[in-house]
Amino acid sequence: MITNNKKQLLSDTEVVQRIFDHIDNATTDNGNQNWKEPVNNYRSKARLDIELKILQSRTIVFCPSSALAKSGDYVARDVAGIPLIAVRGLDGEVRAFRNACRHRGVQLAEGHGCTRALVCPYHGWAYSLDGSLRSIPHEHGFPDVDKATRGLVAVACLVSNGLVFINQNPQANIEQDVLSVPKLLPDGYRLLHSSNQIVKANWKLHLESSLEGYHIRQTHKNTFFPVQYDNLTVVEAFGENSRVAFPYQSIEGLRHKNLTDISVDGRLTYVYHLFPNVVISTFPGCMQVVVLEPIDESSTQQHSYLVSDIAKHQTELLNAIFEGQKFAAKGAIEDLQIVQSAQRGLLSGANKYLEFGLFESAIGRLHTHLAKEIGRQAVSCDT
Repeated sequence: MITNNKKQLLSDTEVVQRIFDHIDNATTDNGNQNWKEPVNNYRSKARLDIELKILQSRTIVFCPSSALAKSGDYVARDVAGIPLIAVRGLDGEVRAFRNACRHRGVQLAEGHGCTRALVCPYHGWAYSLDGSLRSIPHEHGFPDVDKATRGLVAVACLVSNGLVFINQNPQANIEQDVLSVPKLLPDGYRLLHSSNQIVKANWKLHLESSLEGYHIRQTHKNTFFPVQYDNLTVVEAFGENSRVAFPYQSIEGLRHKNLTDISVDGRLTYVYHLFPNVVISTFPGCMQVVVLEPIDESSTQQHSYLVSDIAKHQTELLNAIFEGQKFAAKGAIEDLQIVQSAQRGLLSGANKYLEFGLFESAIGRLHTHLAKEIGRQAVSCDT
């Protein structure tokens, strides 16, 4: 997923100072050039097939590690159309496998849960949490099956920076791939809530709505705009990835404080885009991990995980988080309505390409690196 890039992100202090400069000068971070993305790249099945191959071949985020907090916890879902399952073993290690029984290929689990073994619902072949084949009902009927060689098929897996990374190539060097990823989810965070929904839009259209503040005033007139600013963001690149800072107007409360010792919690939202399809956002007291899985050219499966370090007994703080999430959800609904309208607009024939301006440089970075990756895939196929 991520190239080895040693560039460091700005400190909170540096981000806040840049935000104050933008407030004082009515400016925002700008990219170097516009980007024109052909509409056909959102509508073409052939293009989507290439994008799915990219997702199948790269190191990507599967879920936060807190979704697999204890032994036996598992998450099963499709990744670029391939059913996978990640599970924490009795030894505490997280492993990932292709979610298919070695007998007749039936998926062993769906969604998430906790189990002592992975048992096929068809004929009861049972696998230990390390993927080894434990038992076969009426085993005498399979005299040629060597259980030692018929365990679940593993995919490369690594827990790093509070995230579970996977790569469907079992020989992948995930450690090298994630070197440029900063410490995003602090130690001690736990899973508060997870959810899934289908969005009737291309995965890139959906992703783009998270990566710019140009739409805040128009789209979120009664939600985010009174709290945030019109078209004011700080945009940074690290490797193929981006971080976009969206300040709240409450950041003015830091104006006369010693900026060497500040907290930006409740003062701004950081949105991290981990190329290609993952968005991690900071909110007051919590963080959200969103994984966007393409279903087809015009629909996306969104997997969302809310995590926090607030303990179960801190009910007032937890209530404040969930109230804040209700507010954020209103803005998310507004984004979804716009994104789904944009999806329908692709059918109008009005545009040959979509235009992304200087304010939308993180979106341009998404498409730039996606185009490069598609080029590499084409070269690989030719050779």
